[in-house]
Amino acid sequence: MTVPDSPMYCANHPDVETTLRCNKCGKPICARCAVRTPTGYRCKECVRGQQKIFDTAQWLDFVLGFAAAAFLSFLASLLMGLISGIAGIFGWIIVIIASPTAGVIIAEGARYATRKHRSRPLYITIIVAVILGALPYILINLISFNLFGLIFQGIFLFIAAPVVYTRLSGIQIGR
Repeated sequence: MTVPDSPMYCANHPDVETTLRCNKCGKPICARCAVRTPTGYRCKECVRGQQKIFDTAQWLDFVLGFAAAAFLSFLASLLMGLISGIAGIFGWIIVIIASPTAGVIIAEGARYATRKHRSRPLYITIIVAVILGALPYILINLISFNLFGLIFQGIFLFIAAPVVYTRLSGIQIGR
């Protein structure tokens, strides 16, 4: 006859009984504390520790990434302004095709400027730079009441900004 093990209690919630352990440190965890990973359940502390390994950005990366993304976004915004002068369906097709391409160019320029360092706050900083880089030409379109210019700038930002973020963060669609 086997003697049943004594009940385990969650390390973070001592009143919650559990049978689950972190697969890295072995600490007992409840369902609220467990984080599902591709290799099994882990405690939030082990997951945070693992994520810190991948955050390699330094303070200079934020400055260089912001400057590169803002400059490239400004240039792309100027190109979208030139495209807005093309009337008809051809102009719309060009802006829809050119915006993701511009997003890839901006992302790769920012990646080169940041020496391929990574962190979520760095990606958000670069997205802000993309928006601020397009702002001068948006303001010019507002002042001159250029409706097509504003629409094309909006399409550019709506398409390019998510492309930049996904390209930098490595999010893969269809995974």
